[in-house]
Amino acid sequence: MPHHHHGHEHHHDVDNIKTAFFLNIGFTIVEIVGGIYVNSVAIISDAIHDLGDSLSLGVSWYFQKISHRGRTNTFSYGFRRFSVLSAIINSVVLLAGSVFILVETIPRLLHPEQPNAQGMIILSVLGVIVNGAAVLKTRKGKTVNEKVVSLHLLEDVLGWVAVLIGSIVMSLTDFPILDPILSLLIAGYILFNVFRNLKTSLKIILQSIPPEIDTIELEKQLKKIQNINQVHDMHTWTMDGNYHVMTLHLVLAKGVDLVAGAEIKAQARAILKAGDIDHVTIELESPEEHCDLEDC
Repeated sequence: MPHHHHGHEHHHDVDNIKTAFFLNIGFTIVEIVGGIYVNSVAIISDAIHDLGDSLSLGVSWYFQKISHRGRTNTFSYGFRRFSVLSAIINSVVLLAGSVFILVETIPRLLHPEQPNAQGMIILSVLGVIVNGAAVLKTRKGKTVNEKVVSLHLLEDVLGWVAVLIGSIVMSLTDFPILDPILSLLIAGYILFNVFRNLKTSLKIILQSIPPEIDTIELEKQLKKIQNINQVHDMHTWTMDGNYHVMTLHLVLAKGVDLVAGAEIKAQARAILKAGDIDHVTIELESPEEHCDLEDC
């Protein structure tokens, strides 16, 4: 949905994401260095996962800042679509990171090396604390943006809990293969999310109908409005996965005047608003009018 914030509230949203971004990017650097130092591919894998989340956070922070900007002469719908572009860029970065993880991990499966389990435990505890703090910072957020960010960070906490359990097991037993196994699980998890997010982003770019919009049901409801004979040329798409747009033609019954037409439009807008459509363009037609777009 479109988010209209007052200055203070908007500033608060931006600050929450900004804090989470700096926590995450700072810790990502620590864990890359730490992962190399303790010789753990699981830690390096989680570092790449966190790098992807840091990119997402940075982009979310930026778009939360510019989301209140309106249309311009170049972008008539405003800047919402940019968040989809950034999601695709993030996905490509994570995809490259996952390939790197696999290249590093597969030889370790064949020839396991004992990582520094004590060092892994320290990094894992830090990971749980830092990501946990970021979750608390964004959890109270009201916007969809913040809720998604908070969910991402919660996934990170769970990833670190898995690494912590694995490093405790490795410190108590001689089981070095557990490190590359954890790394592969993290890589698999990243790839699953990357492909899911890419599919969603590409569907938005290709202007598919948002899955939560039931256009058949909306058309049925519109046809129930008095003096509407036909609904056609209905197109529905989404700007960013949250802000949905629709254009349609309504063919009116014979002899309907402009005053009645305005009332019909108001009723149609109310139905569409209840059906999660944020931006509607309606063209009214008389039954005698020939519409070239009728088959579209």
